[in-house]
Amino acid sequence: MIFVCVGSRNYPFNRLFVKLDELCEVGIIKEEIFAQVGTSTYQPKYFEYRDFLSQEEFQEKVNEADIVISHGASGSIMKALNAGKKVIAVTRLEKYGEHINDHQIQNNEAFAANKYVLAVYDNEMEDLGAAVQAFYNGTADVVPWNNKDPMAIVNMIQEFIQENWCD
Repeated sequence: MIFVCVGSRNYPFNRLFVKLDELCEVGIIKEEIFAQVGTSTYQPKYFEYRDFLSQEEFQEKVNEADIVISHGASGSIMKALNAGKKVIAVTRLEKYGEHINDHQIQNNEAFAANKYVLAVYDNEMEDLGAAVQAFYNGTADVVPWNNKDPMAIVNMIQEFIQENWCD
């Protein structure tokens, strides 16, 4: 099962759900999907969804999933990594009204640079299907997350931003 989560903030992420429906329609994704869609207005046609989940329901879905597709929030990504899941991190972009700024680019780049997740950045989400297929066929270039220190990820992201985004 693929679990998709986009958080509970008041920003829709319709682009992600439209693309997931397209991938289901053309047969790239064949397995069951369950999505937590938040405030998104697009209603998926090919998979079950709910607007919001309790923390317990969220963790149950993470535990059931083989793959977690998450927006670029470090908390959601860390829950999936700590559960030993394969993670695809999809970046919300400010220009689509999906967040207040583009900080998720840096989050996803930090996770991906350390090979903990496959990240999708592009506007049309063309890389999403390839990321799913990489997990399906075992070619995903990722390593297991095994540091449960809650500050480790904060330090990793801060170090990445300092090295790559600050002069």
